[in-house]
Amino acid sequence: MAVYKIVEIGDEVLREKAKPVKEITPSILKLLDNMADSMYAAKGVGLAAPQIGVSKRVIVIDVGEGLVELINPEILEASGQVVDTEGCLSVPGMIGEVARADRLVVRGLNRKGEQVVYRVNGFMARAFQHEIDHLEGIVFVDRASNLRKVE
Repeated sequence: MAVYKIVEIGDEVLREKAKPVKEITPSILKLLDNMADSMYAAKGVGLAAPQIGVSKRVIVIDVGEGLVELINPEILEASGQVVDTEGCLSVPGMIGEVARADRLVVRGLNRKGEQVVYRVNGFMARAFQHEIDHLEGIVFVDRASNLRKVE
């Protein structure tokens, strides 16, 4: 597959609301594959399509529990709150503290077009929120406090 350059903050695509995927085509399946390859190559734990310059509602996540691919994801429920440190492949060299829900219920489509529901907490919940924010044109620095360079 292909590894794409990660789009960095300042690029307009990161500020756009991504477009819903209307049909799962071979190009969407290729996008999922290329996003996973790009995420792993960059040593990230999540990637949203806008981060490789594609304005589509597609995310991939792997926090060490296996690859999750989600098309048109939406958060159905969110509860609890935890503040933790985040970084972003699109904002290299920066970290900050971000408050996020600790527990989520997320729905979307898998690569077969089947509706799937994830009930997640902790780091996985944080990753889902971070990537879904990208689909709304929100970058973690918009939510972060104590923003600083990585040492």
